[in-house]
Amino acid sequence: MPAAQPDRLTVSPFPTPIGEALLVTDAQGNLRTLDFRDYEPRMRRLLRLQYGKEIALDDGPAPKPLLRALTAYFDGKIEALDDVVCEVGGTAFQRSVWKALRKIPAGKTTSYGALARRIGKPAAMRAVGAANGANPIAIVVPCHRVIGTDGSLTGYGGGLDRKRWLLKHEGALDA
Repeated sequence: MPAAQPDRLTVSPFPTPIGEALLVTDAQGNLRTLDFRDYEPRMRRLLRLQYGKEIALDDGPAPKPLLRALTAYFDGKIEALDDVVCEVGGTAFQRSVWKALRKIPAGKTTSYGALARRIGKPAAMRAVGAANGANPIAIVVPCHRVIGTDGSLTGYGGGLDRKRWLLKHEGALDA
């Protein structure tokens, strides 16, 4: 079931070791988008694509439980994001990919092919890749944990340096 169509969301800056993040939450405190300030145009485009309309973003504070979880994650408790409640729009297929991404344990990686098999669509590797690239919630919906079959780091909406940092932080890459 897709998330309700919001008209307004709250955006909050959050400092991280890899750049300032923008947290976009709804009135219930659910995370709708997490992206980096230097990728704000991409974030706004993904929001528009998810909901089929422009969403008003009001500056405001992020929910304290979300801030605690993100702080704990960046302090080294990599499982701290497991209980963050996310709401997304997107297609049913995209939501199935994003749900599968959340099941990749911290410190582990997978390939596009393995992810396609996990959702029961083994021939849909390219579509899985496209859904992965359209993920609106960086880090919490861990699209950075998807790598090439050969172990290479493939694209990441926040840049490969951030992907590398996140995977090292989680213990999935050697330091």
